[in-house]
Amino acid sequence: MLIAINEDETLPNMKRTSFQAVLKDLQFEYLKKNRNSALLEREDLITRRRSFLTKIKHYRAQNRPIYYLDETWVNAGETHSRIWLDTMVKSSRDAFLKGLTTGQKEPSGKGKRLIVLHIGSSDGFVPGGLLCFESKTNSTDYHDEMNGDTFYEWFVRILPLLKENAIIVMDNASYHSVKKCQIPNKSWKKQKIIDWIESKGEIVTHPICKNDLMKEVRRLKDTYDKYVIDEYAIDNKKLALRLPPYHCELNSIELAWSTVKNYVRTHNSTFKIKDVLELLKKGVENVTSEMWTNFIGHVIKEEDKFLNLDHLSDEVMDEEPDEGERHILTIGTGDTSSSDSDSD
Repeated sequence: MLIAINEDETLPNMKRTSFQAVLKDLQFEYLKKNRNSALLEREDLITRRRSFLTKIKHYRAQNRPIYYLDETWVNAGETHSRIWLDTMVKSSRDAFLKGLTTGQKEPSGKGKRLIVLHIGSSDGFVPGGLLCFESKTNSTDYHDEMNGDTFYEWFVRILPLLKENAIIVMDNASYHSVKKCQIPNKSWKKQKIIDWIESKGEIVTHPICKNDLMKEVRRLKDTYDKYVIDEYAIDNKKLALRLPPYHCELNSIELAWSTVKNYVRTHNSTFKIKDVLELLKKGVENVTSEMWTNFIGHVIKEEDKFLNLDHLSDEVMDEEPDEGERHILTIGTGDTSSSDSDSD
């Protein structure tokens, strides 16, 4: 790391001791190397991420149109948190006497909130795809404002606006994932599980214990564990593709939302919800197809990074520790037995 820093002309040269001090300040410790010391992800998350990445690469290779949808929010008091401040102006009166102002009036609070839903692709935001309504609750999580019925009605309306054979990327929000059929779990009463199994045309032999009933449920699960949205998309010759959990950076619309919100913050002067709504619409209009293409290009780089990262993690974990690195001690212990020849 130190060699790489000192070879980079954009970074200052550092001595070994200075670099160690920086690492220590960043809460790193110089410890004995352990082949199992890497920060590992849950296996199920890796599996879901790699499944998503494999599928979306395959769909791109088929030249299928790919759309990204997501929700966000915009407050009436939306404004930039940082501004350029003239430190020569000491007060409002001082500004007045110099023919200046003290800047934009700050909102008293966040104010009312708009919940926003949209969908876009490399062609830009889909015309007619914007859904925007005023929040009616004081919930801190804007996801609480959306529900399965509202999302389904919007989804049904926008689906004909998309190209044929489209892929629709979305996250795992609960209102995106309403089940077409409830699947029994262990908390269900025994008779209710039996009724569910028999409703699927299966014969239940009595007497039977709950554990065996759940085995039968697991056997049938793949056939009946479907999402309403997914099935509706399939019926209309389109496909819903869910992002892996905790990977919003793989959704291009997040970058589009950032651009839209920046437009609102820059032009918001009244902090009134009706004016913010108009700014939101203009902000959406200002996000061009060229910008969307760049957003998607950035996401593709993120996809490649994650694909490579898993292989690098495998290599690191498979690497046998070098005998010369088995006795590295913690920085700052006062022990100087580690050799200066050891690289950071």
